[in-house]
Amino acid sequence: PKSKPQTRDQFSLSCPYSTHKRHRLTTRNPSLVTRTMPKTTYIIAGDIGGTNSRFSLHLPGQSDPLLVHIYPNEETLQNASSYHHATLKPYLEKCLAEVGQWKTMGEDALLSQVQVVACLATAGAVKTNNTVFVTNIANGGCKIDGNEIEKCQDGLLSLVVRCKLVNDFVGQGYGALDLDLDKECVELIPGSKAKIDDLGPKVCVGAGTGLGECFLTKSSLSPELGYECYPSEGGHVDFVPRGALEVELLEYLKAKFDCANRVSVERVVSGRGLANVYEFLAKKFPERVDKAIHEEFLNAGDQQGRVVGMNSGKDGSLTAQAAQIMIAAYGAEVGNASLKFIPTGGMFVTGGLTPKNIGLIQGKDSPFIKAYLDKGRLNPLLDTVPLFAVMTEDIGLRGARVCAKREFKAMK
Repeated sequence: PKSKPQTRDQFSLSCPYSTHKRHRLTTRNPSLVTRTMPKTTYIIAGDIGGTNSRFSLHLPGQSDPLLVHIYPNEETLQNASSYHHATLKPYLEKCLAEVGQWKTMGEDALLSQVQVVACLATAGAVKTNNTVFVTNIANGGCKIDGNEIEKCQDGLLSLVVRCKLVNDFVGQGYGALDLDLDKECVELIPGSKAKIDDLGPKVCVGAGTGLGECFLTKSSLSPELGYECYPSEGGHVDFVPRGALEVELLEYLKAKFDCANRVSVERVVSGRGLANVYEFLAKKFPERVDKAIHEEFLNAGDQQGRVVGMNSGKDGSLTAQAAQIMIAAYGAEVGNASLKFIPTGGMFVTGGLTPKNIGLIQGKDSPFIKAYLDKGRLNPLLDTVPLFAVMTEDIGLRGARVCAKREFKAMK
């Protein structure tokens, strides 16, 4: 049978590359064009630690952020209906107010023409259903649900079409691949850069609010695929005392946390761990307590470790002794991880406490290095491990950006 002659509008649809036909289609039925136009994709990287939530906005393939903002968790999450309403929604609103491209478009155009792919690197064990319960924030913990974020249609949150959750130290691991070793790292063992094996495992151990660890491996059969990062809960291995005073510290912590046999090394090696150590010392040596510092410590809430750290430069003080004990335990745990993984691709000491305490970490006579190298018969093995202190605190964000970029590629 004969086909019906095409109308002008039908012809316009069948010849999309004709300029005047496309113009006619746009003016007659603009909704048809809107539905077929691809959306512009932006990437949001999030580094969700125990103390702060950091976010950055990027265009795919661009490492320089369009906007970075930090939200203090204790203040931001009070009385919040959900994590994403307390942090991600105001961050998106801040992007609309401050990022040039978004301001020019306006909210209505943004909602119809833009989509966001996000990756949040969170301090906790991420479940296979894309959820995590972060135990060390919001006075008792906070659930983050990537699926709920994707489904949420509340204002600018509807921009988020994909929200991948990864362990925060997976973010640290991928971020470590982006480091400038000359400008952003300190060699803790001389000659470490020259020792790096391009196929060797890499490990990150970092103390901040808590203690995190991860490892990365590369296939020798397909090295072009690069490194894959794996999470770990190594920060919760047993704390092992290295002297008589630390034996007493262990007994104190067991009683404090109602543990019959052991406590995690994170109870010592972290910001909160530093507070635990000082608290123990203040009770054991009350005659050495600085009343002004101690009063500030008692009123500092979850910032007690910060108070100890800020006053740790006073020679002979309890705060200085607490910092030395914590840093020695830090070095011992980094040494333990080096023995377990033999990371000839590099051992990276990350986390917020590393640059803040570099004076106690760097140098062959520092408490950190002395404890790191105190491995008996296996000391020579540590000579093969390149060891670096990471002096920048944004590698979690960098790694989250890498993971979000992977998610975007997988969506295509």
